[in-house]
Amino acid sequence: MNISKLANNLEGSEIIKIAGEINELKRKGEQIANLTIGDFDSTIYPIPDGLKSGIMDAYSENQTNYPPAEGVAVLRDQVSAFLKERFGLEYNSKQILVAGGSRPLIYGTFMALIDPGDKVVYPTPSWNNNHYCRFTGAKEIPVVTTAANNFMPTAEEIKPHLKGATLLALCSPLNPTGTMFSKKDLEEICDLVIAENKTRSADEKPLYIMYDQIYSLLTFGDQFHYDPVSLRPELKNYVIYIDGISKGLAATGVRVGWAFGPEHVIDKMKTIVGHVGAWAPKPEQVATAKYLTQQSELNDYLTSFKARIQKSLDALYQGIIQMKADGFAVDAINPMGAIYLTVQVDYIGKTTPEGEILKNSTDVNFYLIKEAKMGIVPFSAFGTNNSVNWFRASVGACSLEDIQEMIPRMRLALSKLK
Repeated sequence: MNISKLANNLEGSEIIKIAGEINELKRKGEQIANLTIGDFDSTIYPIPDGLKSGIMDAYSENQTNYPPAEGVAVLRDQVSAFLKERFGLEYNSKQILVAGGSRPLIYGTFMALIDPGDKVVYPTPSWNNNHYCRFTGAKEIPVVTTAANNFMPTAEEIKPHLKGATLLALCSPLNPTGTMFSKKDLEEICDLVIAENKTRSADEKPLYIMYDQIYSLLTFGDQFHYDPVSLRPELKNYVIYIDGISKGLAATGVRVGWAFGPEHVIDKMKTIVGHVGAWAPKPEQVATAKYLTQQSELNDYLTSFKARIQKSLDALYQGIIQMKADGFAVDAINPMGAIYLTVQVDYIGKTTPEGEILKNSTDVNFYLIKEAKMGIVPFSAFGTNNSVNWFRASVGACSLEDIQEMIPRMRLALSKLK
């Protein structure tokens, strides 16, 4: 059948394919430690009680009609106050757009800024920037990062690619790695953007930054979340932030996200998101606005939630590092934020007991699903090639006990490879 070139060229999510394999094994009665999806098991990590009751109240009050295209006013006002209180960022309600999670907002950012052929610079690994480039016909400029800098991009790596670019897509804490920008690294990147924009005439598009900070509330230990405008206020007209409650409040299915940035961009994004109909449900918006005012409950929830996530990440990290110490070809990067651990499984080229050669990271991953009853995601799902032997492990859908019981199975499975 003849369909659009766009549809023909779009690739499905590798993560969803892996999850499908895991779900099939579960259907057959297998117990699998599912570290694939960047989501939460809501029986382990429920949303805050105050948010849940607020949603139910809003439905009882018949708050079920269309919301305004930009989001209900009370939520945008509360987001404005929240940004000021949490990050010291000054954005008024006209500079804030609410939508059904972060994805429509990322799509809206690309659609509002990118014409076919425009350059979009983004680091790899990173989440879905390659797919959004293909939606808009952008010229993709992936910048390969390394474990030496926790897979976070540096100014030195980005600098050669910014001339003539329209968008630099950044994320911290980063999906898939759970690592974060240092103050110095982000400052240096911001300075590059400022310098590049000074070279452009008034009739040229400036270089914008899309800054995805959806995991900004999930940082651990002494890690501090930095953002471009706080570090360089002169960038305020050139940064579009992506944020919301999906990750910080374990509320992925509640579908309330917000973007904030220069009003002329946010206004166009509102039109795009409105035509798509990608609004957050009105009851959830009303409830989120109310919950953001409950600072004490919010802080208590975050303290407990973060402690439990960190305990699972630490257990997985320590298990991998002990395996490394015992001679296994594995490694991990100490978790900094989000719900992810970056894990190296360096077994490409090894042979299974059945005589099959693991030719790439996908083969390694499916071997672990079968033999270790565990699922992780190769960085090839995030824009790298499949010879890269690093993987994302997401702890949100697993209990601490699941993780602890998985490590011996992983040891046994890897010990069988030759």
